[in-house]
Amino acid sequence: MSGSGNGVLQNTGSVHTGRNVRTGTVTVTATGVAAPKTYKVTQEAKPEFISIDNGADMAADKAGGKVTVTGKSNSAKLGFSWVGEAHNGTIAATYTAGGTSTDNGEAIDGDPGASAEYNWSVELTLPANDTVEQVDRTLKVDNGGSVSQQIVIEQTAGDATLSLSKAEITIPADGSAVSVNVTSNTSWTVS
Repeated sequence: MSGSGNGVLQNTGSVHTGRNVRTGTVTVTATGVAAPKTYKVTQEAKPEFISIDNGADMAADKAGGKVTVTGKSNSAKLGFSWVGEAHNGTIAATYTAGGTSTDNGEAIDGDPGASAEYNWSVELTLPANDTVEQVDRTLKVDNGGSVSQQIVIEQTAGDATLSLSKAEITIPADGSAVSVNVTSNTSWTVS
């Protein structure tokens, strides 16, 4: 950019997603003026944040297995924990942030969030759902302070099951009782 005489310099910047301010210096030189003039430019930081790509909830298969939760943040570290009942679900000991594997709750090497937001992911392991009800688990993601988000992992209801301990019985002549055990995860009737 250049000009002559009086003028106005309009200053803009690219979107800044880091949680720390960034600065630069603009230098203006003029013909016949020995010393250039400078001014400092500071761009405000984006407030510290955590977001989850799936929003408030996501589905998980009744068979269980691995589930990956992903999102974005500019925090220095992330922690992952269950809120309420875990129903035997487990959270991996490490998470990935900006391509770097980091222990749960520990600071990310190089602190990428200081200068820009990054993608993160964490892996959950769920057991099979052997009930006929949906199983909900709430995962909390936080920065070790006041910034956090939660997502409900909604595991589909399992299949109804019914089995008997015996396929055939003989009742004594005196009519005394013979037991057959019923194993089921749902209501049943006898006819």
